[in-house]
Amino acid sequence: MSISKYSSKLSLPQINPGVATVLEYLVARFPDIDADAWRQRMTEGRVHWHDGTVITASTAYQAQQRVYYYREVDSEPVIPFAEEILFQNAHILVAYKPHFLAVTPGGIWVNECLQNRLRRKTGLDDLQAMHRLDRATAGLVLFSINPQTRQHYHDLFKTRQIHKTYHAIAAVKAAENLTGGEWHIKNRMERSPIRFRMQIVAGVANSYSVIRCLEHRSDKALFELNPITGKTHQLRVHMQAQGWPVMHDKYYPVLQEKSADDFERPLQLVATGLRFVDPLSRELQVFSSAVGLVINGVRVKIQ
Repeated sequence: MSISKYSSKLSLPQINPGVATVLEYLVARFPDIDADAWRQRMTEGRVHWHDGTVITASTAYQAQQRVYYYREVDSEPVIPFAEEILFQNAHILVAYKPHFLAVTPGGIWVNECLQNRLRRKTGLDDLQAMHRLDRATAGLVLFSINPQTRQHYHDLFKTRQIHKTYHAIAAVKAAENLTGGEWHIKNRMERSPIRFRMQIVAGVANSYSVIRCLEHRSDKALFELNPITGKTHQLRVHMQAQGWPVMHDKYYPVLQEKSADDFERPLQLVATGLRFVDPLSRELQVFSSAVGLVINGVRVKIQ
């Protein structure tokens, strides 16, 4: 059994969905966890309110109150790749996340996620990720250290003042000459009927990416990607729509059957750059990763 040291939280909806107790809500909210499991957590004091008061099986539903609980899984795979801290001050931390590692707890991932690894490594229990990367994607993640200044960094993302750069290796047609090309991709993305996937549909554009081809070798090419918006799987969908699926993508163009991670075939997509004006110091902050991607057996360094 793997149990998180750090609590997860949720806010009870303002409109009661038709339940009498917190237990009933949690059972409905998390259908994969049965009532007996929640009762056991409550008996052990691992479900509580914001002030630490323990929630029991008979505790009444209270709209808009925060419920804290601790994720647990029977077995949690270990990701055999290390994260790296690139920068840290009193307010933020920037870290490199390896492929296959989740940013925050979710699903079968409790302690094997970047946020909890960094909390253990630094001793900073208030460390919180300011944005997400797909588990399959490697690259730079910005964390807030100080809860008192956290909102300033949230606002950077909300107002699109964080400039992110990705690099990807994609399959292309050998006959194409893509080097030096630039494409501005704007379209409407919504969730697909196929679970976990996004799709492009008709309608007003809600996603925007800029794609540049840096190098084209035979049937593969190196691309620089700049997401202007931040839809789920946006870059992967936009690349696939152009006919250039990112190498080793298990979701696009075809959703592959669920299988164990193949550590020899990571998704060839890396978040290589973060740039923003720090809201406190007013200084320009520029961070880049030195990770390499492999194209036709040759490791490509991203500077």
